[in-house]
Amino acid sequence: MLNKLIQVFKIRDLRKKILFVLLIFAIYRLMANIPMPGINPDNLASFMARFKILGFVSVLTGGALSRFSIIMLGIGPYITSVIILQLLTMIFPALERLYKEEGEAGKRKFNQYGRILTVPLAVLQGYTMIAWLQRGSDPVISPPLGLTGTITALLTITAGTIFLMWLGELITEKGIGNGVSLLIFAGIVSSLPMNIYQAYSDVSVDPSKVASYGLFFLISLFIIAGVVLITEARRNIPISYAKRVRGNKMYGGVSTYLPMNLNPAGVIPIIFAMSILLLPEMVANFLGGSGGAIGGVALAIAGFLANPWVKGILYFLCVILFTYFYTAVTFDPKSISENLQKMGGFVPGIRPGESTAKFIHYILNRVLLVGAIFLGLIAVMPSIVGGVTGVQNVFGFLIGGTSVLIVVSVVLETMKQINSQLQMRDYDTF
Repeated sequence: MLNKLIQVFKIRDLRKKILFVLLIFAIYRLMANIPMPGINPDNLASFMARFKILGFVSVLTGGALSRFSIIMLGIGPYITSVIILQLLTMIFPALERLYKEEGEAGKRKFNQYGRILTVPLAVLQGYTMIAWLQRGSDPVISPPLGLTGTITALLTITAGTIFLMWLGELITEKGIGNGVSLLIFAGIVSSLPMNIYQAYSDVSVDPSKVASYGLFFLISLFIIAGVVLITEARRNIPISYAKRVRGNKMYGGVSTYLPMNLNPAGVIPIIFAMSILLLPEMVANFLGGSGGAIGGVALAIAGFLANPWVKGILYFLCVILFTYFYTAVTFDPKSISENLQKMGGFVPGIRPGESTAKFIHYILNRVLLVGAIFLGLIAVMPSIVGGVTGVQNVFGFLIGGTSVLIVVSVVLETMKQINSQLQMRDYDTF
């Protein structure tokens, strides 16, 4: 591993790409620590403690939201716009053709639509946050912003999101790996130095916690190993291609396979499930005592979900449900079957067309069960590990939730990109 790292920095082109990515990370962290004007830090801290979903979002933005910085929304509006467009492909056939059938040019146009949709989403989310932070007896923004102040704040927040989106595309174009994923990764691991200091402080004050932290890191290693195993796991469906003769040449006649991920939905089901479960609490806190019937129902549901066992079980079941739902939206066995048939491919022993689509759907449902249960376990793992070890809110990205999935996925993908670059240069020496 050390030899490979040395080899990476010996290659001038790779070294420039890695240093460029690190430079973008530095700019990102600098912007995350520039706060918006007019913020009361004490009221902001209590506000973030009341609304747990904002704490979850803040982790993905590298703490930018908890500081109410100029990039407080992070890259979130862009990710939301892409997810919305992917869901809309089920409703609008023209958009589905653009995304799935028109090749690289179609995907570029689809991504452009995502960038355009990011702007109104950023404005909407920014206005909601500003209005929200000016409510209550202890407003975070004090005195309240007037029309000019609100417009200025909205322009700043939206510009911050667009700037991050541009930085992500710069990394994709000139660096290594997917830029958006790397920015989210940088935001998550940015808390590592503070986590180490917090753990050191805890152990210094109470040396008996050394055993708890040791158990915590041991469990973390097993969790990360399991995430790597499931992330890399594939169910290969054998595919054969019929022989075709064109002129004097014969094509096809080869065998390959169709790889099917155990977890094709990624982290999206965890985000959906957490949003649904935290919605009643957020509505109850937002409406307060003046919410009427809606506020009363939200308060009752939030009280019911306050039981950690109830919340954990519902969280686990919701993640499984949303895994199946999102995979059904984004993975179309019928389209795969039609594409195989057009290229002369078939699954041995299965008739092309509808029979192949049913077979792929059959395999998908059974493979997905393993992936969905794994995803549900990862979602509730922070609560389980915290209860077993007594270590809470430290190194959270090591033990579960979206954080560990994102960190592991980005690291694996970046390693693959670096290995491919090294192999490409090794071939040049022959």
